[in-house]
Amino acid sequence: MAYSSTSQSSGAADNRKSKIIVGFVNNAKKHKHSFTQLAAVTGILLLSCRSLGQKYRIHNLQEDTYELQEEQDSLSGRMKNIKSALLHEAALDSTGLVTSRLRRLFGEED
Repeated sequence: MAYSSTSQSSGAADNRKSKIIVGFVNNAKKHKHSFTQLAAVTGILLLSCRSLGQKYRIHNLQEDTYELQEEQDSLSGRMKNIKSALLHEAALDSTGLVTSRLRRLFGEED
């Protein structure tokens, strides 16, 4: 008995859902112009939101690029300072072996 009453209530719910869907489709057919405008405006809005997100992402990437360039310049300067300090200390050696070894390591010609 309980089984038949639940099957009837679920059948009624399915019937209401199908009526809602049919009503929506009929309403869309009747107001096709408005529905088309709504779809177009929604598409434009979504594209605008995506473009805005991409704009901010590009801006952040440009900031990252600038910071990385500054860091690269700083590291290059530090490497040059270390290299010249090593060569200067090696030049103080009277034998010249350390200087020639460093120049070979750094890839410089005498």
